[in-house]
Amino acid sequence: MTDPEDADRLKALSARIDAMKEEHAPKPRTPDHHSQAQLAWRMVIELVAGLGIGFGMGYGLDALFGTTPFLMIIFIFLGLAAGIKTMMRSAQEVQSKREAEEAAEDDAPRG
Repeated sequence: MTDPEDADRLKALSARIDAMKEEHAPKPRTPDHHSQAQLAWRMVIELVAGLGIGFGMGYGLDALFGTTPFLMIIFIFLGLAAGIKTMMRSAQEVQSKREAEEAAEDDAPRG
């Protein structure tokens, strides 16, 4: 059997553990005011990266085959298309994440 002293010690230990859990519990998520700027920069970088890669590939192939502006122009447009496609995929990903968060907030019990 347990002593009343042990029961008191267990209650005190339980209270200390609960206090530590509460202290180290994750804070509620606050909206980051930089998130929109980060998203915008991500999309700009994706577009510029597509253009840069297209330019580099076109320039390299032009230098290799000796067709000075022809392939560079084609690959710049292909890089632009790839950059726009990547931007659209990122925007769709962010939109689906927001919709999931809104659905989770709607489903959350209120109290």
